[in-house]
Amino acid sequence: MSSNAMVSRVENDTVLVLERVFDAPRDLVFKMFKEPEHLKHWWGPRGWEVPVCRIDFRPGGVWHYCMKCVDQNQGQFYGMESWGKAVYKEIVEPERIVYTDYFSDAEGNSNDSMPSTKVVLEFIDLGGKTKLVNRGEYVSAEALKTVMDMGMLQGITETWDRLEERLNEVK
Repeated sequence: MSSNAMVSRVENDTVLVLERVFDAPRDLVFKMFKEPEHLKHWWGPRGWEVPVCRIDFRPGGVWHYCMKCVDQNQGQFYGMESWGKAVYKEIVEPERIVYTDYFSDAEGNSNDSMPSTKVVLEFIDLGGKTKLVNRGEYVSAEALKTVMDMGMLQGITETWDRLEERLNEVK
């Protein structure tokens, strides 16, 4: 494990800000969020795979994906599928991606009983390294608490660890 730990903070009770420095150039880190063949290798917590990953990478385009638990040690989660859908609002390559993230079903219908999130990803060039800043804006403090109680921080930490491993493989 590297020393590039994730830093998290909450602003205004509704915005979760996550930051981490990756030892890889900005163009490559950006590409990891753009191309399905990369995302399939690192998206999601450990023990989960991405059997479905469809991306229409443009403003108004949709990223529809499925995460499936393939780790028998995760007990009740084993075999479970979690579908998600992101609708891109703004893309400035290789600086930022703005999208709204929804829980969805296999057909791509949003699950309105679960909170959606406005996500702003910033890719900051640190001369060969990249600082990734992820701002998740929730509709309410309750919505943010809901996803935190679901273990989202651990999930994102593991996801970004996997991103770092993928970067090390391809750079």
